[in-house]
Amino acid sequence: MKPVFKVLLMAVAYLAIFILGACSGAIHPACYAYIGALLPLVTALIYLNTATAIKGFGAATALNGFIFVLFLIAGEADTSYIIGTIVLTALAELIRYFCGYDTKKGVRWSFVPFALSFFAYTAHWWTDTEGSLAAAVEEMRPGYDQLMIPVINNIPVLVVVIVLAIPVSILAMRLAEKVLKKQAVTLQ
Repeated sequence: MKPVFKVLLMAVAYLAIFILGACSGAIHPACYAYIGALLPLVTALIYLNTATAIKGFGAATALNGFIFVLFLIAGEADTSYIIGTIVLTALAELIRYFCGYDTKKGVRWSFVPFALSFFAYTAHWWTDTEGSLAAAVEEMRPGYDQLMIPVINNIPVLVVVIVLAIPVSILAMRLAEKVLKKQAVTLQ
């Protein structure tokens, strides 16, 4: 498979995971707020595939950039998402640069900030609570905004979930390396 096609395929898969994560809020607001801690279990496979296809700068940029552009076009990119995505993507690219583009260490450690990208999307609940609650009244089932309030107000759980996402992302990348042995072997 040609690297460009592979990266595009991975970007579409990443978008699908992102959308599924966002749709989890239909179950309960806590799912939307905290699913970002579990998404690395799937996105590690996508990131490892992308990082082995792009042996230099750009794995995190290609994936987050694809979603970023689509969200800008769709009007889904607010300030917290834009800033969060740019910062997390830049961190991932810098870590991979300093640890080595073609090393397992570079891919593993750069995946940690990349894995937090979904939290940049959900950050609007905490950076624009009033607007998020108003949008919930318009877009979601009656009473959904009232279900959101305890989730938004429970900052300690949010902190724990974000911190939990770090070891989950490390574990997820190790598992991805075992599942995608052929790709992992190409890294030093």
